[in-house]
Amino acid sequence: FCLRAMRRQRNQDSLLRPRGVLLLSPPGCGKSQFAKSLGNETDRPTLTLDIGRLMGSLVGESERNVRQALAIADAMAPCVLFCDELDKGLSGAAGNSSSDSGVSARLFGSFLTWLSDHQSDVFVVATANDISKLPPEFARAERFDGTFFVDLPNASQRESIWRIYCEQFGLEEQEQPVDDLWTGAEIRACCRLAALLDVPLVQAAQNIVPVAVTASESVERLRNWASGRCLSADSAGIYANGGNSVKKKRRKITT
Repeated sequence: FCLRAMRRQRNQDSLLRPRGVLLLSPPGCGKSQFAKSLGNETDRPTLTLDIGRLMGSLVGESERNVRQALAIADAMAPCVLFCDELDKGLSGAAGNSSSDSGVSARLFGSFLTWLSDHQSDVFVVATANDISKLPPEFARAERFDGTFFVDLPNASQRESIWRIYCEQFGLEEQEQPVDDLWTGAEIRACCRLAALLDVPLVQAAQNIVPVAVTASESVERLRNWASGRCLSADSAGIYANGGNSVKKKRRKITT
């Protein structure tokens, strides 16, 4: 979706310019990696907007910092602007402003205005693990081209991730541990531990507890919220929570 929109835009006027996407998913499912890879695929620099580092100690400093950061993004266009974990950086925007004297709300307002009004060729990739912490106006139409839910990788996707990281860490073909409900980050951690400790993958996997187990209630709550509200990152159309089927089997991976 993103690649097609950004490539078609090259010879189009500013009214048809893609604006960006909002990615929602459990931790470790590849949201950040997608944003970093998108710049390489489209030959654009990827800028990171760190909300926490924009906070200042003086009155008005935080608001000035965010305006300056967005102006830099406009000047760097065409580019990709990566805003990671906005639900944490702007968590105070949905509150009563008593905790930070309304600074988060003002930062959020400035960012919303820029999302709606900027005319520069800046493609925004925003990520969140819990969109319920953000005000509903954040994800309205014309601020983003779509809100996508990135679910846990399925069996074929996990197979591809195993191959990538086994090759990256120099691991030979061997028995693959049971990886149901694993994220890409957990597969990488398993491969890294196997290479670091010089042990088989199955043994390294004994040190991995997937987030879908440690935070199963949060993951299911996130899926239920996204069902019918978000686009699916795996296939065309609206995401529907069908759950992940668990198949207890082991496979071999070929690097």
